[in-house]
Amino acid sequence: MNTKSMKKYSPIFVLPTFAAFLIGFIIPFIMGIYLSFCKFTTVTDAKPVGFSNYLKVFQDPTFVHSLWYTALFTIVSVITINLFAFTIAMLLTKAMRGTNVFRTVFFMPNLIGGIVLGYIWQLILNGVLLYFDRTLTYSATYGFWGLVILMNWQQIGYMMIIYIAGIQNIPGELIEAAEIDGASKWQILRNVTIPMLMPSITICSFLTLTNGFKLFDQNMALTGGAPSDKSQMLALNIFDTFYGRTGWEGVGQAKAVIFFILVAAIALIQLRATRSKEVQQ
Repeated sequence: MNTKSMKKYSPIFVLPTFAAFLIGFIIPFIMGIYLSFCKFTTVTDAKPVGFSNYLKVFQDPTFVHSLWYTALFTIVSVITINLFAFTIAMLLTKAMRGTNVFRTVFFMPNLIGGIVLGYIWQLILNGVLLYFDRTLTYSATYGFWGLVILMNWQQIGYMMIIYIAGIQNIPGELIEAAEIDGASKWQILRNVTIPMLMPSITICSFLTLTNGFKLFDQNMALTGGAPSDKSQMLALNIFDTFYGRTGWEGVGQAKAVIFFILVAAIALIQLRATRSKEVQQ
């Protein structure tokens, strides 16, 4: 088939994908924005109420708390996950026996679903805390660090694979030239390895940031927001508002729109910042 024929029939091949994208994303997204300005119990009985839903969002103390709680968790998890993943990647790219086995072991937790993982770590951490007469739901602090441990255990292996791929793509000549010039291991790491790994750092920081902000399954399974919604992340707060508070469906939808804007804005800012660093390097 020549180029002209391919261009002629391309709409036929594109149409199914475009239709699925339209039905599965664009239309629900537009309807969601519209419903955020309405009071409703079902889509068919929606009545516009202006910006009252958005005003109620910021009058809801649970939303404000979950927003700051999520932001703090995201900052901590982005730093810890990337730090541990990078360190392990550096160790597993050295000439040592059994590196493939270690890579597999570290990556396996990423294959476990969030709900299952949440209940597994709930049993483990509550078993440990029981010796101190505490549980994960004793206070928001215990739930917070429980989530940090869970997310580190789940995501370090995945980020490690990305860092390993980046490290293996660094030309050996650069490292050798730095060593010949008398550079120490720290200087090589700071001036050669990290600058060459900026694409990998961009990808990993973007993934951990968005995953942290969108965390839902693990939060619901590990603490369910207890005690008194103090360990409730933003996604779980939206879920509980929409499905657990009668008459607040529109407010829950408004929270979802705000949530989308926050995640998109943070992701774009972070992506732009890391890419500008890549250009500088």
